[in-house]
Amino acid sequence: MTLVATQTRTQTIASRIEAWAKADPDRIAMREKDFGVWEEVTWAAYWDRAQDVAHALLALGIQPGDRVAVQSENRREWLYTDIATVAVRGTTVGLYPTNPAAEVRYLLSHSGARVVVAEDQEQADKALAVVDDCPELEWIVYVEPRGIRHRYDHPKLMAWQDLLKLGREHRASHPEAVAERMADAQPDDIMTLVYTSGTTGPPKGAMLSVSNVEFAISVLVDGGGFTSPKPSRNDILLSYLPLCHVAERIFTTWFNAGAGVQVNFAESIATVQPNLREIQPTILFGVPRIWEKILAGVQIKLASASLFKRANARLWLKVADRIGTVLVKTGGNHTLGTRILYGVGYLCFYRALRERIGMRKVRFAASGAAPIAPEVLKFFMGIGVPMHEVYGMTENTAVATANRPKRVKLGTVGEPQLNTELRIDEETGEIQTRHGGTFVGYYRDPEATAKAMTPDGWLRTGDIGEWVDGTHVRITDRAKDIIITAGGKNISPSEIENGLKASPYIKEAIVVGDRKSFLAALIGIELDTVGEWAQRRKLPYTTYRDLAEKPEVKALVQSIVDDVNARHAPVEQIRQFRMLPKELDHEDGELTATMKVKRSAIGTMFAELVDDIYG
Repeated sequence: MTLVATQTRTQTIASRIEAWAKADPDRIAMREKDFGVWEEVTWAAYWDRAQDVAHALLALGIQPGDRVAVQSENRREWLYTDIATVAVRGTTVGLYPTNPAAEVRYLLSHSGARVVVAEDQEQADKALAVVDDCPELEWIVYVEPRGIRHRYDHPKLMAWQDLLKLGREHRASHPEAVAERMADAQPDDIMTLVYTSGTTGPPKGAMLSVSNVEFAISVLVDGGGFTSPKPSRNDILLSYLPLCHVAERIFTTWFNAGAGVQVNFAESIATVQPNLREIQPTILFGVPRIWEKILAGVQIKLASASLFKRANARLWLKVADRIGTVLVKTGGNHTLGTRILYGVGYLCFYRALRERIGMRKVRFAASGAAPIAPEVLKFFMGIGVPMHEVYGMTENTAVATANRPKRVKLGTVGEPQLNTELRIDEETGEIQTRHGGTFVGYYRDPEATAKAMTPDGWLRTGDIGEWVDGTHVRITDRAKDIIITAGGKNISPSEIENGLKASPYIKEAIVVGDRKSFLAALIGIELDTVGEWAQRRKLPYTTYRDLAEKPEVKALVQSIVDDVNARHAPVEQIRQFRMLPKELDHEDGELTATMKVKRSAIGTMFAELVDDIYG
């Protein structure tokens, strides 16, 4: 069932939510845990609360095009604010909860946000610390009052409950005000500013219009651009990745508004695993780090299981590897033999394993936002989780390519989406796209906008790729990450790095060697799995650094490096490596908020390690 709003006005995600509220008011639209109990929100209640917030924004003087920022973990208030902002023709700006104060200052001042909705005291403190540097910021609305209400006294602070009260009062006196603003919506209204990760400089605010987002919904939701069959109101999702990232916005907000799927909010990123077990979603998206973490967790649990359970697991994981190998060759299609093997294995092992990791009901799983090792995807395919690598970016509203069900080619990001033009530049090898989801441009940055587009209207993705069998696209690396050795050989580091990170013992791998005579790597261990490995060997340690520097751990890493080297030509092999002395962190400037490594920052912060290799 797909609803279409009244055609006499421009359709937006706000009008889509309104349509669901009218057509199916009592069905559950979203759920969130409150004090250990799942609280349910119907479509009618969803739209009612969004209208209260929208009226409050009107009462605060929000005009078409004004920016409203949200800095919060995934929760109901994020969606209420997003839908309300779109309803009054404003522009939603998402901030990562992990953004430190310095980044909050840049994002709020650059976007010119007039209102910021801050989740709690921690986020409100960041806004208050920079409010004097953000002259356009008029209101800081805090959702959780603990630690704020009776301790803070600032004229720009407002409690969420007070915002709702203001909205109800405005709604009572101006009942048609939001409807009138919605009726004036235009396809070229800027619906959201999505700030890029900023791996090589300050984040840029990509402007996505109403028509951009509606194009994405038409392709990815209504057109079944990812799933087959397409998403429906019977599907269940877990929302846990940051909503200010375009990928999570698709799977949480746009799938919800477009297809009526039920959204369940994880309690936190730390509780994703238990929340998955509770929810058992039917559609699941994750960045590579999530899939790697789940795989590592499975291996930890099995290593500490009883002798019988370990033996049973080893048997059926070997069978899963055989099944996965066949599925890789057939594009995800079972043969009679694999179907029988999986059926027996499901009864003996796979059902329990999938139940434990929260994937027993998953009918479509996707990995995106960064490259992932094919071995990781093959593992999940083998145990019955239908995995698909997909590709898109903020600037094309995440519409580019996808591995479609039954047409999977492992190691590729799939086929071009419906109504999507895609070409690979003959000279540079860069992937370029053109379609109705191509962004409006970078906010307040016409120079960067011009660089992002070709003269004939193609978006430069910055990714280097190649065609596989004339149908699927394989990404070899980011153009800016290509390493050129002293001998003039071009090396794509991501494939080597993903091979290393396929091991449950390695969390980070950064290949270096630009203009050098050989390749080397900076390697960070996975603390949980290596810690458990050390305990089984009665190897004492105190801190992350202490564990990473153990000769036994270095030998473990060397064995992994040797295995990966065996799969590459001599010029692509890692000759030396050094262990990172700490876990990389967003707040320390080593990772983006989406957990991508900032290569330039790593080269500066750990320059002594690189110098030690090549010195």
